[in-house]
Amino acid sequence: MNITPPDQPERLKSLDALRGFDMFWIMGAGEFFILLGSLTGLPLLQGWAQQMTHVEWHGFHAYDMIFPLFLFIAGVSFPFSAHKRMRWKDGEKSLYKHIFKRGLLLVLIGIVYNNGISFDFANLRYASVLGRIGLAWMFAALIFMHTKNTKTRVVWFWGLLLFYWLLFVFFKAPDLGDPDHYSMRGNIASYIDRLLLPGRFCCFDVGDNEGILAVISATATGLLGILTGELLLTRLKPMKKVLYMLLAGMILLIAGRVWNLAFPINKNLWSSSFVCWVGGLSILLMALFYLVIDVWKYKKWAFFFVVIGMNPLTIYLANRIIRWGNANEFFFRGIATLFPEKWAPLVMSAGYILIGWLFLYLLYRRKIFLKV
Repeated sequence: MNITPPDQPERLKSLDALRGFDMFWIMGAGEFFILLGSLTGLPLLQGWAQQMTHVEWHGFHAYDMIFPLFLFIAGVSFPFSAHKRMRWKDGEKSLYKHIFKRGLLLVLIGIVYNNGISFDFANLRYASVLGRIGLAWMFAALIFMHTKNTKTRVVWFWGLLLFYWLLFVFFKAPDLGDPDHYSMRGNIASYIDRLLLPGRFCCFDVGDNEGILAVISATATGLLGILTGELLLTRLKPMKKVLYMLLAGMILLIAGRVWNLAFPINKNLWSSSFVCWVGGLSILLMALFYLVIDVWKYKKWAFFFVVIGMNPLTIYLANRIIRWGNANEFFFRGIATLFPEKWAPLVMSAGYILIGWLFLYLLYRRKIFLKV
């Protein structure tokens, strides 16, 4: 590992804001914009509303960005936390302990999140969003720890993506008779899930969209975030960092589109082209937030997102555990009746978002942050 940043790097407000911007869309904002597009009929809003759903298989919508962007951001933050921990007396030991603890704990929390405390082990879903984030982030962090420089990590990034693609090129599912190496039934990733993953699957019955094999390419997403964090931690001038991020983002977008011709952009498979495409978009978003918030110092507008971004795990778990709908009915049903009937669902949707934000704001004011 090789980190040579300033002695005490500042916390990036842009990183918290971008994390909050990412989580905002699962707090009900997606539904809000779908309703807004339908009610207004404005082409721009209708176009954005169409982006607020997941693509079923090949292709890409903006809503498919939420998961990989969060993993990317987790990677960006790692060099900062690593630098801090390495200054401790038992720095390296503490850092390794943190890496394994966080990675495996997220896998466990993901299982609990999917199934509650059901104890129906035969029908549990073991794969999860949090599980993939935990494992991919953990492996990316270990690669970072065991490589000496950025060039080697870049080689790892492209090597993981190339290796993952070649698995699809040379292998397909032998059990369901589908000759398409990239179809829902014929791809090798779904076959590995059917072969090795116990319990039930999510979203399609022949494999899991957060299954085993795609941890390889997801690790590349985490590693891309780490490379970006490593850049932000250097002594380079801020505008040079922005330019490097813009250049890297454009290169990855082009690579994603070109690779899509051979290995389709596919979130469920976490295809190599998907990693490049969403990685490019993630870096461009990071560059934009960093430029506006940390370089130009326009910070006040981002406070709404910072409140969310300081407690992302809290809102993710709360959306599963807490019945926000009951509170929304109590506080906003009467207000919604004051509007024309067709606008009432939009008012209720806005209320749902506001209740979640106020909950996080209360925690923010009391400095209560759930971290793993």
